[in-house]
Amino acid sequence: MTMTPIADRVLAGKKALVVGVANENSIAWGCAKAFHELGAEVALTYLNEKAKRFVEPLAERIGAAILAPLDVEQPGQMEALFERIQRDWGRLDIAVHSIAWAPKDDLQGGLLDCSAAGFARAMDVSCHSFIRLARAAAPLMTDGGSLFAMSYHGAQKVVDNYNVMGPVKAALEAACRYLAFELGPRAIRVHPISPGPLKTRAASGLKDFDLLLAEAAHKAPIGELVDIMDVGFACAYLATPYARRITGGTIYVDGGVHVVA
Repeated sequence: MTMTPIADRVLAGKKALVVGVANENSIAWGCAKAFHELGAEVALTYLNEKAKRFVEPLAERIGAAILAPLDVEQPGQMEALFERIQRDWGRLDIAVHSIAWAPKDDLQGGLLDCSAAGFARAMDVSCHSFIRLARAAAPLMTDGGSLFAMSYHGAQKVVDNYNVMGPVKAALEAACRYLAFELGPRAIRVHPISPGPLKTRAASGLKDFDLLLAEAAHKAPIGELVDIMDVGFACAYLATPYARRITGGTIYVDGGVHVVA
């Protein structure tokens, strides 16, 4: 899909960290590409060595200055990542958190059947890791910055088969609001982004996901689904000075699906 950027290279000189790229269908990859197209220097992370073979070629395509492992459940990896950013860049302007996970049995069963351990891991990986990322990023955002977390409409309304991720994403959106309040005095803006359903690896774990896609396409006022570049360019806009007074509120990039009953 070809889009016209809001301004040519408006993010030139900015340093952007994007975590959560799994492959070329990832929302995080759409963000990385959009930041790159608008002039930012980009750092990417990969989950593990298995994922590295998919992410490394993408990093090469955009000339990513930093490519590093990040499994938020592994002690020390986030600290190592930000130590490298501090060493190589000395600052950070943009950080995107596009990570969500729950154990398969807890994700595909109803909320009543969700285990305490599964709920805790889903909350830690999908929500609290964003708080940890914000804590590490904020000291590097010496001239202000933008933090992004990926949510979904299931945080606000019940979506069939979204199950445990509904409460987890609701917590993520609330965390964004509180972080926006705490970080606002430091000129750091926090944006929970709520894309429409997309065919990503993470979404493949949801039961009957193809039905959800079909329903979204039918309901969308614009008559079609969004893609990863729609999400990426929305985030790129929010990272520019044009959006300097926007923070804390959930931004829907879903073709208007959320306004239709």
